[in-house]
This record gives sequence, structure tokens and C-alpha cells, in this order.
Amino acid sequence: MDLTELLEIAEKERVNSKLICIRCCMAAGCLSSGSTGVKKSLEEATQEIGLVDKVEIRSVGCMGLCCQGPLVQVDNSLKKNSSTLLYEKVTPENTSTIVAALNGGETKVQKGDLNHPFFTKQLLIVLENSGRVDPERIESYIACDGYQGLFHVLREMTSNEVVEAITCSGLRGRGGAGYPTGVKWSTVAKAKSDRKFVICNADEGDPGAFMDRSVLESDPHRVLEGMAIAAYAVGANQGYIYIRAEYPIAINRLQIAIHQAQRFGLLGSHIFDSPFDFKIDIRIGAGAYVCGEETALMSSIEGKRGTPHPRPPYPAQSGLWGFPTLINNVETFANVPWIIRKGADVFASIGTEQSKGTKVFALAGKIRNTGLIEVPMGTTLRQIVEEMGGGNLDNRAIKAVQTGGPSGGCIPASAFDTPVDYESLTQLGSIMGSGGMIVMDETTNMVDVARFFMEFCMDESCGKCIPCRVGTVQLYQLLTKVREGKASRADLELLEELCHMVKHTSLCGLGQSAPNPVFSTLRYFRDEYLALIKETTKSS
Repeated sequence: MDLTELLEIAEKERVNSKLICIRCCMAAGCLSSGSTGVKKSLEEATQEIGLVDKVEIRSVGCMGLCCQGPLVQVDNSLKKNSSTLLYEKVTPENTSTIVAALNGGETKVQKGDLNHPFFTKQLLIVLENSGRVDPERIESYIACDGYQGLFHVLREMTSNEVVEAITCSGLRGRGGAGYPTGVKWSTVAKAKSDRKFVICNADEGDPGAFMDRSVLESDPHRVLEGMAIAAYAVGANQGYIYIRAEYPIAINRLQIAIHQAQRFGLLGSHIFDSPFDFKIDIRIGAGAYVCGEETALMSSIEGKRGTPHPRPPYPAQSGLWGFPTLINNVETFANVPWIIRKGADVFASIGTEQSKGTKVFALAGKIRNTGLIEVPMGTTLRQIVEEMGGGNLDNRAIKAVQTGGPSGGCIPASAFDTPVDYESLTQLGSIMGSGGMIVMDETTNMVDVARFFMEFCMDESCGKCIPCRVGTVQLYQLLTKVREGKASRADLELLEELCHMVKHTSLCGLGQSAPNPVFSTLRYFRDEYLALIKETTKSS
């Protein structure tokens, strides 16, 4: 395939598009709410009133506002000055009125406000195609400039120029640590070896996080293209996507996407008639949280037990089967095609001085608007929680927001004017993490929060090192003692001392970061710990 053929496919897709497009969200959240039945009813209603030739019922991925699903979006070019309409909480029973409204009829189906800050404050890069393209049709992705970035790098750029572009963009890893992507790519590119690998870490396991799952369900070809560009840049010919078995929809759509890309000559041998060969295989994990850690992940791909091992050597030097390996997460790879198409300088102009571009967050918890958002780095927590999220559903006061999953921390409402970037969140005692953001109101007990995340880390510990295996159990028991009002001040001191020990002596990131929720809740909500201890003192 060459660029002419690619553009012909895109043009054919646009020419064949119908005058009215009804997009039905078929991401996991909407599917669980009954969107399969909604789509079937839309098709039947369209046929009944004779609009089949004018209306396309398109299955798409996540539209963002998950709390209002099933969602249906309508673009009607038959009507002059017609704007896009978003219908919320659609059921099979009311789809006929949505279709009737295409011909001037009335519908009482709840409409979403696309002018709400939830939508208007977003800047879509990773999610630019989510809710627009059919994730199971490669032609739909190509019509949105898909694979043009890959063509550009293979035919017009050297591998060093690609690495330089990613470096200049300022892109940092979106998996949690925020390591400069260009530096990592450069290290793997410079490694001398006849075999190299590229791995996409899709082992998303943080409670409340669903960013990577949604990207893979909504726009899988975007990730494949990003991986192929990365492989060309570092000199790899084999890629793996490591994804947990709990994501069956994402796995199925990835398998379809890989097959389609191979059929179109966009994966495999001599891609775009170049000397570049690249193959991608899927490896399904059993759901162990520790396998999100890169050395444990590689052990799992190799068929071994998924446990971490000390670094150095780092994967960029000696990774999968001892060969140089590039590991990035889903969101990182999903940024790459946009950077290549739009320019590294354009990406670098978004965000803050140290944190460039945008970040995808999964908004969850005690908040009005839960779902998936993408905002420029530097957007404040207040803008996200109060304006985009709409505040608390029951009009209670928001107490805190937890970022970074079990490795992160709880940030009090008093710090909500803090910009969301890597450095600012670290200063607050939390981390960016992969993008989970759980909102808590005044009814939330912060000792319970710390205890919940410690229980998670305790259960997910692989047991290889004693500080994590035993320390998390002891921390959980101490937190339980505090919550039950049986702890003394000496227990509180022991809790803090043990947190420091686990943090500084554990083998991998799971154990090293497990105490973070305890640290942050003690820092900002110590009074809730002391209140429980004081009650014990009085009763004694």
C-alpha cells in the first residue's frame, strides 16, 4: 500500500457516508447498560420509516459521559444549521421517537448539554476519534487520517528524526512515572542488538481506572499505529500488547484491528513498500496487579510467574528474553500518531513547562458527571471536579480527590486550585498515575480510604519480598485497629514508622508506593485518625 491508496480509502469512506449518522456507544459501560438492544431498535425504527438509505447506525466507542449511558449521538446534515444532538439514558423503547425526530417528529428522550464544561473544557488528542469511528472497521480510522503518520515516518523520516520529534514534543510516559518518552526511545534505539521488542502495557488494574480500556475499545488502530512508529524509531520488528483478561471487548477489537491492519499491509512485511517489518501479538494476563510493573510484565510474557526483579539492568538495555525492549502504556502510544501528524511543536505548546500535552482521566466516585475526560496539563483540580464533574451528586461538600490509584494519594479540597501536572501532584503527596481520579465527599471516612487501598495492595502483593508481603499485612491490621477505635498513639507512631520501612525497602513500585494513601491521609486528615484514638483514650 502507498499513500495514494490510503487516501483513496479515506475518500471512499467519506463519499459513501450517509446524510444522517446515528452513533451508538458500544463501549463496555454502555454495553452493560443495554446499548446492544438500543442499536438493534434504532436499526429497526430506521427501516420502518424508510430512512435506511439516508441513515447510518454506527457502532462507536466511549463518548465520555458514562453516567448517562446508553448514549446516542445524531449528526443530521438533512437539516440546515443542524447541530449534533446527544441523547442520554436511551432505551430500546424510546429509540423510535429519536428516529422520528429526524423527520420533524418529537422526542422526549433526555438530551445532553454539549455546551457543558464537561465537554467544552476538554482538548481531545488521545480521544479525538473516540465516539466517532467504528472501532471494528479500519476504513473508519483511515478516514480520520489514520496511518498517515506511519506513512510519513517510513517514507520521509529517519528513525533518529522520529526519536528527535518525540523528544522535542515533551511527551512523558502516561503510565504513572512520567519518564520522558523520547529519552526512553533514544536509549532503546542506541542499544546494539539484532533483536528488539516493543511492548504496550495495557495491564490497567487501578481501582476506578478505565482510561486504557476505553481507548482500546474505541480506537484500537491508533495504538497499533503508535506502536509501529515506535518500533521503526527504535529498530524493533516485534511488538506485544499485554492486556488483562478482564477486558474481553478490548481484546476482541484489538484482534480484529490487528487482522485488518495485516490484510491492508499496515502490519507485517514491507509496510508501505519500505524495508520495515513489524508484527504485533497479544498476550493476555490473568489480572495480577503486579504485572503492570514492567519486569513482572515481561516475565509473564515469557511464560514465567509474573514477579518483579531488581533493576538495573533496565528493559531498554536487557528486557524481553534479554533483548532491548521499549515499554510504554496505551495512552503514551496513542499520543504518537497525533504528534507526528500535527507536529512536535504543536504538542509542546499544550500544557505546562514540564508537563506537555493532555491527560486522560477516569472521573469516578461521589460526583455528578462520571466518565472519561481529556484535559490539557495544567488544568486545575477545581476545574475538573467542580466545573467538569459538576460537583457532588447530593450537593454535599467535596472533601478530597484521590489520584494515582493505590500508588497515589488523597488531595484535600483546600488544594483544588493546584494545576494537574506531574510535579504539582507530587508536591501534594500524590502522583499522576495512569489517570484514575476518585472524588470523595464529606461522608467519606479517610481512614477507610487508606484501609481500602492497603487491603488492595496486600491482596495484590506477589510475595517475593518480605517488606511488601508482610508489611502490607501489618499496615492493614494497624489501620483496622484504628478504624475500630482500638488503637493508641503508640500504634499511630508505629503505623508511620512501618510506612517508611515498606516504602524504602520493598523491591518494586507496588510495595514502594503502597503507603502513599496512608501518608497523604495522615498529612491532610490526621484529625480523623486522632478522633478515633481519642475516643479510645476516653473510654479507657
